[in-house]
Amino acid sequence: MCLAFPGKIIKLNSKNQATVDFDGVEKEINVSLIDNIKKGEFVIVHAGFAIERIEKSQKRELDNILGNI
Repeated sequence: MCLAFPGKIIKLNSKNQATVDFDGVEKEINVSLIDNIKKGEFVIVHAGFAIERIEKSQKRELDNILGNI
């Protein structure tokens, strides 16, 4: 089973690296799989890689789902 978690880009560290906030936990991730990533955007992260850009409403929905596990 694979898990991916939603987070918010809070800092672009380099072309391929960014810091993401996972509800208070900050981690550096690879963003090379997503074109034109910007600070403030929400992403789904799996194994240290941002794999998909999502809307804020989608992040809230995922937080609700993950909070009920």
